[in-house]
Parts: sequence; C-alpha cells; structure tokens
Amino acid sequence: MQQPVNRQRIWEKMKEVAVPDTRLHLDFSEFIPDFKGSAQATARIIGERSIWHSGLAFVTPDNSTTEFRQCMIEAGIPFVMASYNMRRGFLYLAPGSVPKGAERYASWLDGMEHFAKPITLAELADLGKFDVLVTGASAVSTDGLRFGKGHFFLDLEWAMFTDMGLMQETTPVAAIVHDYQVVEDRLSVGETEFAIDLIATPTRMIRVDRSAKRPRGVRWDRITPREIEEIPSLRELARLRGIA
Repeated sequence: MQQPVNRQRIWEKMKEVAVPDTRLHLDFSEFIPDFKGSAQATARIIGERSIWHSGLAFVTPDNSTTEFRQCMIEAGIPFVMASYNMRRGFLYLAPGSVPKGAERYASWLDGMEHFAKPITLAELADLGKFDVLVTGASAVSTDGLRFGKGHFFLDLEWAMFTDMGLMQETTPVAAIVHDYQVVEDRLSVGETEFAIDLIATPTRMIRVDRSAKRPRGVRWDRITPREIEEIPSLRELARLRGIA
C-alpha cells in the first residue's frame, strides 16, 4: 500500500497553475489537471528517443497528457488510451484516423471518443507490445513512485497489460507533471505499484534510478466481484483466465 502523501497540500498549490476542467473545475480528486508549462514538460518527453520513436504507446486520459496526445497524432504514432475510469474499456487511435486540422480536438477526451475506436484486450494483443507508457500524476516522488487520484486505475491497467504480456519490466514509463507535484520523499514501492523511469516538469527532467522490481499480473485476491462487473476490460481478462 502507498505511504501517505499530502495530496490536499499539493492540490492547493496546483490551483495556482492548473487549467480547470470543463466539467470538474478544480476537483483534483476526480481528474489529474493540465497546468501552465505542460508544453515545456511535454517537449522534454518528446526529446527522449526511447519515448518518441515508439511503435505503440499507452497514454493515460489525464488532462496533463493532452499536449502529448496531440503530438502523437500529428506525428502519426499509434497509441491506446483508457476511457475515463476504464468504464468503457480502452480506445485505439490509429495513424490517419484524424483529419488534418482536427489534431487538437482529437487529443481531448471527447475527441478521442469520437475518432478512436474501442479495442478489447484480445485485439490489443494482436497489435503487439507497448513500447512506452506516458502518464500524468497527482504527485510523484523523486524515486519514481507515482500517486494518482487515489483510485489506483493505472496500477490495475499495468497489472492487466503485464498479465497479457503487453508490458514488461523494461517498458519505459514517463510522467508529465508540474514542479509542484514532485515530492522529495524517498518512498518504497508497494506490492501492486510500479516505479516510473522519467519525470518531466516545465523546468527539469528527473531520471529515476529505480531498483525495485515491477509487479507482474493481476492480484485477483485483491479484486472484488463488483470491480470485475463494472470494468469491461477486467471482466474480459477474468473470462480469459477462467475466473469469471
């Protein structure tokens, strides 16, 4: 289990730089915000060859990754994104799916719902492994521990993808965050959590020298029947594994 981090303190500071969500305003318990300077942080990520020259990426639906999604669309790099809270599974945006001039709209969550197509885990397996994972965060420690909104969806996505062989120990993971979201505490990674490799902020790039081995597969003993019922991709994986 993650050690406590004072999200509320970070969220109060983020109000100075965050871009309000059109529906959730500044309720950071429900979304990870975009922020002033995210273009500079994104540029640092794009400057990484292991990130930018990927064949297939997984990008989280965080507001802070919108700029990165737009750059991926413009460059014709395919990527997968989860729907909000995984309630409608995953979306795949293939190169050429977005008309020229609509790249910005397509990078927004509503645009992704319009231009991308739903994709199952089985169909994802046919595409091959992910080359990179790019995410936002509520907070991230300098030793690579990511804190989300508190719902642990990315941990579950990682678990499902590693179970399917779509991600592995060496898959590069990068976070796009504001400097306010970086905490200097040295924290240990829990059983179901995975450390990230790169932390990009508007002012710096932090390269994590991670030592903890990343988890692999779904801990079904920690999954409730209700979660299996409510999350389509988890329900699909449970059927594939003969659990439900």
